[in-house]
Amino acid sequence: MTELRIAIVGFGKIARDQHVGAIAATPGATLAAVASRNAELPGLPHFATIEELLEKGPAIDAVSLCTPPQVRRAQAAAALKAGKHVMLEKPPGTGVAELDPLIAMAADAKRTLFATWHSRYAPAVEPAREWLAARRITSVHISWKEDVRVWHPGQAWIWEPGGLGVFDPGINALSILTRILPRPVFVVAAELAFPANRQAPIAANLTLTDISGLPVTAEFDFRQTGPQSWDIVVETDQGQMLLSGGGRRMAVEGKLLAEAPDQEYRELYRRFVELTPTGASDVDLAPLRLVADAFLLGKRTIVEPFMD
Repeated sequence: MTELRIAIVGFGKIARDQHVGAIAATPGATLAAVASRNAELPGLPHFATIEELLEKGPAIDAVSLCTPPQVRRAQAAAALKAGKHVMLEKPPGTGVAELDPLIAMAADAKRTLFATWHSRYAPAVEPAREWLAARRITSVHISWKEDVRVWHPGQAWIWEPGGLGVFDPGINALSILTRILPRPVFVVAAELAFPANRQAPIAANLTLTDISGLPVTAEFDFRQTGPQSWDIVVETDQGQMLLSGGGRRMAVEGKLLAEAPDQEYRELYRRFVELTPTGASDVDLAPLRLVADAFLLGKRTIVEPFMD
């Protein structure tokens, strides 16, 4: 099998921590180049921009866009126009509608557009989905709280319009939620806390439901210190299921039923390699739609300024 030659565009924390190792561990994939204004990887061709990469770089088949979401649409369009497959880090864009022309471009070019949701590939997510399919769900509560200074140090873009603020990690929870529940959910109310000096929320409380009236609540917070919380509690007619550790562990009534090491990004690249031979795309915008609706419906409150 011919290897998929991938260039990473945007070489920040997530690219260094996750993408490089995942590509190296994925059969059928190889890292061919890096495009970044501020960083490079020794031993690989380096370019300042995606335009320079596409014009002067080595032969590649695909790009993995790890840049801030505010610039991804233009970069994805440039790559598709050049005949490359495109992987999008989450969130896939700053808005929902901007993805539509990219989906059309990919289809016209017979190239893969893969909007990734890495948390859906956490090891306990599919076991949770299968367990819930045979139960009657009575309520869901999400607690997704982390310390922004630990997980997003110096990432000023996250506080700018389109950066999503606390929804950058919160959308991971929503990606799991929309995978494990049997019916689509929608937002009915939201409270968003904005620091006085920032353009994106530092905390959010959401109320959601489905067509049957299932009560779903979510708490997102960037101000958590000490133990971090990435938990989803689902009450059912056959007991309580807890997904913890961002989807790495599943327990029912306190009994651990699933746990495995994190291989989320390896699974993303395995899927990317699987999609590209036929140019098939995988773009599910459900998590992003929920975030967009939270901003549309959200009651905004101003809280103390945030200093990184």
